[in-house]
Amino acid sequence: MTIYSRLLILIALLFTVSFTYAGQKIAFVNQAKLLQKAPQAESARNKLQKEFAKRDKSLVNLQKQIKTNATKLQKDAAILSAAELNKLKRKVTLLRRDLERDKAAFKEDLSIRQNEELVKLQKSVLKSIQTIAKSEKYDLIISDGVIYASQQIDITDKILAQLKKQYSGK
Repeated sequence: MTIYSRLLILIALLFTVSFTYAGQKIAFVNQAKLLQKAPQAESARNKLQKEFAKRDKSLVNLQKQIKTNATKLQKDAAILSAAELNKLKRKVTLLRRDLERDKAAFKEDLSIRQNEELVKLQKSVLKSIQTIAKSEKYDLIISDGVIYASQQIDITDKILAQLKKQYSGK
């Protein structure tokens, strides 16, 4: 086989492949935008805020107690007896320990709950993407890791509308 015949076969194959993919319906979805703007995301944020508001307020009150006692310790150190001074120092130390422990537990619990809500949201987003993909007969929908996607194939707003429709239907 000559070089020219190989080149002709290669060109023929390239044209065949390009014609095969010409009829494909491809779209892009910006999942980060969906996870931020979907009404389900706002609802989850509000839910978490309400769920953790009482504990957050408790932490703020504990910080105020520490500040009040620390101020009293600085201001009254000269006039307090040694026993009262030690008692107040111990109280401030214990309050600080309680605050650090409660903060750590708060952060851990909040993180766990945020992850739970994120998983629910991701499932809802995926379900909406799949619904639109099937109903509009997309062959391929791509997401993360895309460097560029034109507006012609970006269906993020369509998916967002679907999520809003799902949310308002609940």
